[in-house]
Amino acid sequence: MGILVENVYKSFGSFQALNNINLEIKDGTIVALLGPSGSGKSTLLRAIAGLDNPDTGKIIINGRDSTHIDVKKRNIGFVFQHYALFKHLTIRQNIAFGLEIRKIAPNIIKEKVNELLELIQLSGLGNRYPSQLSGGQRQRVALARALAVQPGVLLLDEPFGALDTKVRKELRTWLRDLHDRVHVTSVFVTHDQEEAMEVADEIVVMSQGKIEQIGTPADIYDHPATPFVMSFIGEVNVLPSNSPWFKNYPDKLTSDVFIRPHEFDIQTELNGSNTKAQIKRITHLGWEVQIELILPDNLTVFAHVSKEKFTRLNLKTEQFVFIKPLSAQVFNEDETAKKFVGYDFSI
Repeated sequence: MGILVENVYKSFGSFQALNNINLEIKDGTIVALLGPSGSGKSTLLRAIAGLDNPDTGKIIINGRDSTHIDVKKRNIGFVFQHYALFKHLTIRQNIAFGLEIRKIAPNIIKEKVNELLELIQLSGLGNRYPSQLSGGQRQRVALARALAVQPGVLLLDEPFGALDTKVRKELRTWLRDLHDRVHVTSVFVTHDQEEAMEVADEIVVMSQGKIEQIGTPADIYDHPATPFVMSFIGEVNVLPSNSPWFKNYPDKLTSDVFIRPHEFDIQTELNGSNTKAQIKRITHLGWEVQIELILPDNLTVFAHVSKEKFTRLNLKTEQFVFIKPLSAQVFNEDETAKKFVGYDFSI
């Protein structure tokens, strides 16, 4: 079932939580609502669920105006951050709960629960209680309970927020694989950029109650529509418009310049187009190395290099090196983007 959000506004007192939200979520896709705290992403999710009614605008689910339809009649599964499992019921009973409320035949319930236990890779643990499972296992049970009633839409509010980093990473892959198997239209809220990039078909970036950009993970990262998106998605260096690297640009720049850490080239010799910088700090990030550098004007930039290049150049703290951007991006006053690729960054 597809979801259409049209001209939705929502206020809480003087606080404008949602400001003219327009969004289409295609049938069978998984979409991330991504943004910092207070951006409106959870409010939007709750409006789709029917837990909060918009002040104005429409929520259309599967072609039906559902704006004022009771949450119980929307055919929606909801997964909360803290699982919300019934502590006094076994895993099997938790999963079966929604089916029993609908008075489904016991033999069908048993078959469905067995199928879901296998789907969430917890076969054999159905008779345990939530307290006997790990956090990751409990979250999978919460997902199974939501899927048991075969919802047309699955909504997840920061589903992995209460879990440690390792388990979060494991469940991201598991959720993506699960979605590819069941194909239920899914919307999840997160403030974790990496989580959104890894799981979602499309990302909706939100800020201050508005949608900043909608697109695939690749589009959002490679073609950010606004300075906020550029700053929020992935690491970035923000340099003043009078940076010496842009002194030869024919039109005067009036806005900040954005450069991703991986878009710097570092060499140990001057080649006529790079500039001298001193290494302040080296941080090993696993498959790559982060280099913090001080430029001649005391500006600090962060560059990322592969471990292979780091070893080959034999880089050390306090060493002087020569760097230049390979590409950069600016946004005009109307926030149209300009990408510098192949530009002469000579200083």
